[in-house]
Amino acid sequence: MKSPRHQDQGAVYPLGSFRREDESDDKLFYLEPRLVVHVDEHAARAIRDYFSATLPRGGTVLDLMSSWRSHMPDGLTGRTVGLGLNAVELAENPQLHERVIHDLNANTVLPFDDESFDAAVVTVSVQYMTSPVEVFAQVNRVLAKGAGFHVIYSNRMFPTKAVAAWKALDDGQRAGLIESYFASAGGWETP
Repeated sequence: MKSPRHQDQGAVYPLGSFRREDESDDKLFYLEPRLVVHVDEHAARAIRDYFSATLPRGGTVLDLMSSWRSHMPDGLTGRTVGLGLNAVELAENPQLHERVIHDLNANTVLPFDDESFDAAVVTVSVQYMTSPVEVFAQVNRVLAKGAGFHVIYSNRMFPTKAVAAWKALDDGQRAGLIESYFASAGGWETP
């Protein structure tokens, strides 16, 4: 959750933590639509249930690194803005009210005004962020005071595009890595 006070513990990441096996332009990798669900039905239901319990009803939600499915419960949001890399995938997502093509790894600056969202989510894609601290700081900027940023992750990934730090850790350690992104970005309450 966005904190009313600034908090920055300044984690230090080893050199190469955010490198990937495949350093080619992400736009090339995601050029072809991947209309597949990256979690099983049990996980998808758990994500919907979590969003139903935690996201503000009728609010404006930013769906970062969005695709053709957002896993939102029907009728939950007033407006969902999807930010992703593939226009076809975003167009196929019936839960999005607005679609923005934007490569967070090429440009971490979010193309939105300050405090313009009531919540933000990134679902099973945090492992692909090459500048996560900068992205988390940007998410903090575009969220209203007290709004939450919900980071959902799984053990599935495209291994050539996941960052080295992510691949080197187990699931519990990955939670700690995500927590370090919040701390290093500053402005967040302790997750």
